[in-house]
Amino acid sequence: MKFYKQLFFSDRFFFIGVALVFAYILSYLFPIIFNVVNLIGILFFLLFIMDTYLLFSTKKKVYATRSTPERLSNGEDNPIEVYIENRSAQHLFLEVIDEAPIEFQLRNLRFKTRLKEGEDDKFTYTIRPTERGEYFFGDLIVFAKSKIGLVRRKVKQHCEITSVKVYPSFQKLKKFELMALHTGHIEGGIKKVRKVGQQKEFDQIKEYVPGDDFRSINWTATARSQQLMVNHYQDEKAQQVYTVLDMGRSMKMPFNGMTLLDYSINASLVLLHIAQKKQDLIGLTAFDYQSQNFLKARRNSGQMQNVMEKLYNLSPSFMETDFAKVSVLLKNQIKHRSMLLFFTNILHKESLERKLPYLKRLAKKHLLVVIFFEDNELKEEIKKKSTTMEEIYLKALQEENILEKKMIARQLQQNGIQTILTTPENLTVDTINKYLELKARGVL
Repeated sequence: MKFYKQLFFSDRFFFIGVALVFAYILSYLFPIIFNVVNLIGILFFLLFIMDTYLLFSTKKKVYATRSTPERLSNGEDNPIEVYIENRSAQHLFLEVIDEAPIEFQLRNLRFKTRLKEGEDDKFTYTIRPTERGEYFFGDLIVFAKSKIGLVRRKVKQHCEITSVKVYPSFQKLKKFELMALHTGHIEGGIKKVRKVGQQKEFDQIKEYVPGDDFRSINWTATARSQQLMVNHYQDEKAQQVYTVLDMGRSMKMPFNGMTLLDYSINASLVLLHIAQKKQDLIGLTAFDYQSQNFLKARRNSGQMQNVMEKLYNLSPSFMETDFAKVSVLLKNQIKHRSMLLFFTNILHKESLERKLPYLKRLAKKHLLVVIFFEDNELKEEIKKKSTTMEEIYLKALQEENILEKKMIARQLQQNGIQTILTTPENLTVDTINKYLELKARGVL
């Protein structure tokens, strides 16, 4: 960078400069002080030359770099570190400006420090992305100032890593995994319940002991060995679990800067991770009016990475979802009975009437869990006191909306469909708890 593009005057320079101008004006009124003012002006000019020389005498005065995670977690606080080192032979006052991605609109990323020769410092700040995709960082801009402090040298530091991809929220995977696998529940939890109708898989043939079920006697083995032998079964662990994501326009509704689809994607990632740890086969499908994404349920080591890549590229559509096509897709692609966790947003009874026949069709073959949203902000509005007729009318509409959502959930349950009615912030916890409950009951 050219010299004149790196040179900037400091606040001290302008303050002293303005003071000298007034002093010269006064010297015309009081000639006796002219020589003193002139001497100060010459000294000021010499200090300016010396300060400039000290800052520009060597090429490398400061070194700065930025440390970012390999990938960012959507909807979570991600730490970004800025490292600064003084490589000069003098004390420097430094100001570092980080050019964060424009999407965050962070205009206050200025870090100030004072470093002796050879010293370094580190600053940390967090960014919270609300959309998946690739984000681009700019340069680190460093302003260096000596003890004289009349001028500042601008240094642009280009960082090696300038772009980072934002993936569905993965930061809490370990936390939720530990809670789910070791406590059996997440924040509120479930109780162990009697298993009914669980699937069994054959384990071994063993000798009969009192207490064994007579219905499990293996008569062929008994005749061969001349003593009672029974088949021993164990609960089937490997079950197919799919998350089904509606990418229609109803999932574009925002909440705290993120769409309902993004909340659903984050919940899907955590849920499938826990299901895999529970020895289940995991897969996913996402759809809107035209496009569809399908990942067959597997339990190999690379399946979670496949899930991550599939979820990374999903985006909501402006069109309404065709549930008829969805039911046909799932019927053709998923041959065995599976647990389908269906993330959608049923806004009103008319919407349910259009979707219910297809949901009932899926529920006949699979264990279907429909997950849709209620608006927690409406509940907060209802708690407020109403003083005008307009406010009373609006509150009545809000209460009707909340009641309608509960009626939709009840109607789904009456048709044999498991249901979760939750808020976006509680989506992950409620979904995992429902999965663990159904897993414990063995209803699949």
